[in-house]
Amino acid sequence: MNYFQSSSSMIVVALLTFGIAYVHSASAEEVGERWGTEERERAFYPMVSIPLPKETVIEAGAFALLPDGRVAVGTRHGEIYIIESVDDEKPNPRFHRFASGLDEIFGLSWKERSFLVTQSCELTRVSDSDGDNIADRFETISDAWGYANYHEYAFGSKPDSAGNLFIALGLSESYHSYALNRGFIMKVAPDGATTAFASGLRSPGGIGHDEHGALFYIESQGPWNCSCSLKAVTKGSFHGHPASFPWYKTAPELGPVPVMPTSGTRVITERHRVPELTPYAVIFPYIRMGRSITSFTVNQTRGKFGPFENQLFLGDYTQSIVMRATTEQVKGVWQGACYPFREGLSTGILGVEFTPQGKLLTGGTNRGWPVRGIKPFALERIEWNGKMPFEIERVTIEPEGFKLTFTKPLKKEVGQLVESYQVFAFTHPYHAGYGGPEIEKHQPTVQSIDLSPDGSSAKIKIDRLQPGFVYELDCSRLRTIDDESLLHHYAFYTVNEIPDKVRDVSDGK
Repeated sequence: MNYFQSSSSMIVVALLTFGIAYVHSASAEEVGERWGTEERERAFYPMVSIPLPKETVIEAGAFALLPDGRVAVGTRHGEIYIIESVDDEKPNPRFHRFASGLDEIFGLSWKERSFLVTQSCELTRVSDSDGDNIADRFETISDAWGYANYHEYAFGSKPDSAGNLFIALGLSESYHSYALNRGFIMKVAPDGATTAFASGLRSPGGIGHDEHGALFYIESQGPWNCSCSLKAVTKGSFHGHPASFPWYKTAPELGPVPVMPTSGTRVITERHRVPELTPYAVIFPYIRMGRSITSFTVNQTRGKFGPFENQLFLGDYTQSIVMRATTEQVKGVWQGACYPFREGLSTGILGVEFTPQGKLLTGGTNRGWPVRGIKPFALERIEWNGKMPFEIERVTIEPEGFKLTFTKPLKKEVGQLVESYQVFAFTHPYHAGYGGPEIEKHQPTVQSIDLSPDGSSAKIKIDRLQPGFVYELDCSRLRTIDDESLLHHYAFYTVNEIPDKVRDVSDGK
C-alpha cells in the first residue's frame, strides 16, 4: 500500500512535520548570547537539582517559607505543594499536595496558618480547617479586578509590615486594558479593603520590597518599555503605559488622570511634563542582561549566600539565568545597578526564594515562550560553597562618576590606572512601539581613579555624567593582589539623579 494513501498516516506525517517545524522555530528563536561564565560560576555557586515526584508537573510560579522550615510552592497549574527537606545536602524531598483548583499562582505567602494566594482572578486565603493537611477552605479576600484573557496575569507581593499586599495586574492580551483595573497595582489591606495604588503597568513579572522596604515591580520589555526594568512604586505613581488611564474613573483615590505621554521622547524629559511618571530605577539592557525578567527576592541570609547581603536576586524566563541588582535613593528618586550572577539553569525561571538555610531556590517552566533551558519544568537550588568570588560587589553614584566596591582587594598597580576602567553610555527612546534600540551611545572619558587604601573600592571620575542614561562599567583589566580576574567584569548603572558635590569647608566657600 502506498504510504500516503492512508489518511491516518497522512495525519501522523502532518503532525510530525508540524512538530519538527515547531522545534526548529523555537530553537531558532534568538534568546541572546551566553555570558560564557557558567563553568567559573560553578566553582563558587554550584547548582543542585531538586528531584520531583514521578509523573508530577511542578511549574513553580511562587514560593513561601513556612515557620517549621518547610517550603511551599505555588504552580501555574493552580496547585500548592508543601516540600520537606529541600535544604538537605543531597535532597530527596517529600512533596505533599496541599491544594488544587486555583489559577496560575504568581504570589504566595503564609500568614496566620493560611496561605495568601495571588492567582489571575483574585487574592485568596487558602486553609485547612479540619487538620487533615488538605486545603478545604478557599476564601476570596479581593477580586477587585477583571480577568478574561490568559495573558492577564496577576503578581502578588509578600505582606508588608502593616499586613498590606500589593497586586500587579498585567494588561489584556499584553497590549490593552479590556478588563477592570488592568495595568494597575492594587493595594489590599489586611481586612480585604482594596484600592488602586499605581497605574501604567504593561506586563509585570513580579512585585515586592527591596532591602530598604521600598516597593518595586518588574516590568517587561514591550510598548513604552525598550528593556526590562525594575521600577519603584509609590502611591499615585504612573509607570509609563497609558492603556490603564480609562480606569481612573473608577479609582478616585489615584487623583486626576496623568497627562498623556508623548511617544518618541525620553523618560527623563517626560517625567518633568508628566509629574506622576516614575523613571526606571534599574534598566536591564535587553539580551545582555535578560529578556523576560520575572520574580525577585532579597538576600537576607546573614552571609550564608556569600558577599551579596541585602541585594536583589532576579530570575529571567527566556535566558534561564539569575541576576543581581542594588538600589539607592538620590534626591528622592530610586536608581541603581544590575550585575550578572548565574547562568545555565535548566528551565525558564518564574520564581526565586531563599530557603531557611540560605540557599536560592529557583523554579519555572518552558511553557508558552522560547526558553534557553532544556527542561519543561524544574526546581533547582543555587548554593554558596564558601569560596569567595572576585566580583563587583556594588556600584553607587558619585557627583562626578561612580564608586565600585569589590569582594576582594585590587592589585594597586592595576586598580589605580584609568586604563583599567572603561565606561560606555546609552539611553532609550520612550515610545509606544514594541521595544526599541539603544541610542545616543557614547564613551565618557575616565579622568581619574581614587583607589581606597585597602584596595577594596575605587571611585571613578568621568567627564560626562548625565541623568537618563545607562552606564556600562567594564572592569575586565582589573586583577586582585593574587592576579585573579573578575568572574563577571561588567555592571550597568541607571542614572536618574546625580548627587550634589559635598562642600569642602576647608576651601572657605
